[in-house]
Amino acid sequence: MFENFDLCCILSDNIVTFLVVRYGQTTEGDCSPPIGSVVREIAVRLRLFRPQKLIKTHNQPLTFFSMKPIFSSFHSLHSPLFHPPLPLHRRPRWPRMDSSTPHQDSGENKAKLIVIMGATGTGKSRLSIDLSSHFPHSQIINSDKMQLYKGLDITTNKIPIHERKGVPHFLLGEFDSIDADVAPSQFRSAAGLTIANIVSRGNLPFLVGGSNSFIHALLVETFDPEVDVLAGLGSVSHVLRYDCCFLWVDVAWSVLRDYLCKRVDEMLDSGMFEELAQFYDPDRESVRVGLRKAIGVPEFDGYFRKYPPWESEENGVVPEEGCDPVRREAYEEAVREIKDNTCRLAKSQIGKILRLIGAGWDLRRLDATATFGAVMRKKKSSSSDLEWRDIWEREVVEPSVKIVKRFLE
Repeated sequence: MFENFDLCCILSDNIVTFLVVRYGQTTEGDCSPPIGSVVREIAVRLRLFRPQKLIKTHNQPLTFFSMKPIFSSFHSLHSPLFHPPLPLHRRPRWPRMDSSTPHQDSGENKAKLIVIMGATGTGKSRLSIDLSSHFPHSQIINSDKMQLYKGLDITTNKIPIHERKGVPHFLLGEFDSIDADVAPSQFRSAAGLTIANIVSRGNLPFLVGGSNSFIHALLVETFDPEVDVLAGLGSVSHVLRYDCCFLWVDVAWSVLRDYLCKRVDEMLDSGMFEELAQFYDPDRESVRVGLRKAIGVPEFDGYFRKYPPWESEENGVVPEEGCDPVRREAYEEAVREIKDNTCRLAKSQIGKILRLIGAGWDLRRLDATATFGAVMRKKKSSSSDLEWRDIWEREVVEPSVKIVKRFLE
């Protein structure tokens, strides 16, 4: 087929022209089947071009066949397309020149990522640890923006080391600076590198946390740090750069609200007040960045301003009932604000999750309402943990295991 023909290429202004040089004269309309078939076979087998038009010549030794490229652009003949030459059987995956959608690899070429989402207090961390026993090569990446910072472990509700059961955790208390915000774009970069490292070692990454703006920033193919789409300032993309399995742990609001208020009391019993007393700095009180945005810090700053922890030992511990009624009232007011702001945060997180679902994100909802109802009954009656643990295993963990197994197959 190629006898008596030479083939070369000319590149100009993003148009690649194939020149088929035929020895001898041609006449108008003389484009013999061998010439057309040569060009078309090369175009089809390279899968790079689609025919645009055939330029016929009269009394010229050349026949030109111009093609429209389906990739974005080339800068020189030193492009990877031409140097070294591509084998004919290879199928490059460049996007069409007229496509406005970022290029997407097929799902087979994307890193697989398990994403556990939900409002604050819904058991995301517990589920990630439970799943790790079924998927032993799993490793966890934190996506809670306050838990990124080192310090205030009780206030930010970081999972204690003894509850992690040896499962590696990343981006959990790893940022030293507490006087600067970690931007979504910074999280996108840091978490992206972490995922790549986990996958490169043959492990399965879990992304776990409730900061949906950070989750969105990390997962979307194209991210604009200037636009907060989850605040309704733009459209939410469903084009993701990872092959994601989304698990959404949800709890009916009436049950979750009561649980969150009870959890604040338990955090205070565990030393939250004392932790905040040590953290308080009157010179930085007006600074609301980084860890100083954590719920509990601004609410208790007003209390510590009136009752500085360093002035007396009693100012640094929870005021008991029956003590100075003014100080006790100031304490209770701060606690009420913490509970109210925690509930507002949960409502906001649920709203953002619903916005992601509306944009086409495939979140698999796991209803943990019965579990948390059993937890609240246990707190009131001091009954055994067996009831709520059985419900959690049956209604949350087991369905999650099935979903993830199907995803990984």
